[in-house]
Amino acid sequence: MSIAAPDTRDVVLATVLSEEGFHPAAPRSIDETGLPPSLVESLVLKFLAVVGSQSGRGIAERVCLPFGILEPLFQSLRSRQLVVHTGAAPFNDYFYTLTELGRERAQACSKACAYIGPAPVPLADYVLSVEAQTVRAEAPRREQLEKAFADISVDPSLFESLGPAVNSGAGLFLYGAPGNGKSTLARRITSCFGQHIWIPQTIVEDGQLIKLFDAAYHEAVKPDKGSLLATVEHDRRWLRIRRPTVVVGGEMTMDNLEIRHDPVANVSEAPLQMKSNCGCLLIDDFGRQRIEPAALLNRWIIPLENRHDFLTLPTGKKFQVPFEQLIIFSTNLEPSDLVDEAFLRRIPYKIQIGDASEEEFHRLFQIYAGHFGCEYRQEVVDYLLDRHYRPQRRPLRRCHPRDLLGQIQNYCRYNDLPMEMKPAYFDRVVRSYFTVVIGK
Repeated sequence: MSIAAPDTRDVVLATVLSEEGFHPAAPRSIDETGLPPSLVESLVLKFLAVVGSQSGRGIAERVCLPFGILEPLFQSLRSRQLVVHTGAAPFNDYFYTLTELGRERAQACSKACAYIGPAPVPLADYVLSVEAQTVRAEAPRREQLEKAFADISVDPSLFESLGPAVNSGAGLFLYGAPGNGKSTLARRITSCFGQHIWIPQTIVEDGQLIKLFDAAYHEAVKPDKGSLLATVEHDRRWLRIRRPTVVVGGEMTMDNLEIRHDPVANVSEAPLQMKSNCGCLLIDDFGRQRIEPAALLNRWIIPLENRHDFLTLPTGKKFQVPFEQLIIFSTNLEPSDLVDEAFLRRIPYKIQIGDASEEEFHRLFQIYAGHFGCEYRQEVVDYLLDRHYRPQRRPLRRCHPRDLLGQIQNYCRYNDLPMEMKPAYFDRVVRSYFTVVIGK
């Protein structure tokens, strides 16, 4: 009986880890990191050049490698007179600082590459992680879609076409008139898949460092305290994040799809499609970019077909990376007006997002009334439809309830009035909203 508890824990832990699909184990030696010792050594020297003095464990924390595997490296640096001890640190550790020779070596390393931070992960390890965590390995069911869209209004019939499209892991077009929630839908799709993945903070290929983690798109999460995952040591070069949704609009250029190199620091940054791997890449307002739609889509013909992309390092070397995300084009235009039939075949799903029905319009007002802290009044929405929609044959856009209530809130705040849904308030805000925004 004494060994039953550990066995049970091991079984449960194995189950948890298998549900994650991928878990980066902590390396037990420099060799297991897949990195040359010279690269790790340069990170240590450059870090000490910046901070002046630090304990061995402090250095290990900075470069995100276990202290135990760095101890032999510290001894080597000391024997070569690149670092010296400046005092004892807790837990059988020492404080280290650079010698004159060490400062010269650190300066040379910084000149070659100014990167200071977590040790990188070899490209091959990253490729394996993407294959293990791809959205195509997931199979979201209707229940998962309904849960992802639970707090927004979605026509139930939409799930019949959206569900298979999400399951395909391929590309899809969401098209229709502006203001009907295409971008909102696209952002929610990511949450239909498994919630978390692991990504390396930085990747190395052919000696070139490529920063992958981007706080603008990646949200790091930690296991809940007390959970089994919180007790498992992992490779700290990797971060556990929410599945990413990378959104880019009219500002996108072809440069965003290639590795961007800083020639001064000699550090590169991953392109958008790499940052979106294992998640979703949303091209919002497609057709409004500063580049021709055909040029953008031609760039992705091979990646969409073969599920991999080719990028070029600053050295000129080309290398292959996974192209494993659900790519979504959201547009106010008809897809056939933007691209030719040959490309449309490579985007197998085209889903039109139409206007809201009157029933849904009421439901949206009910939802947003709660958000704005006022009472939902059905008769006032009926008044709005009778007075400002039906006579003008004005389309019922899903953004209107939110926008109109937002303007009423601003009016009430300005006049120190309680937030309410009143016909007079709608009469006032409708004049300014539709005149300016829609031009009627």
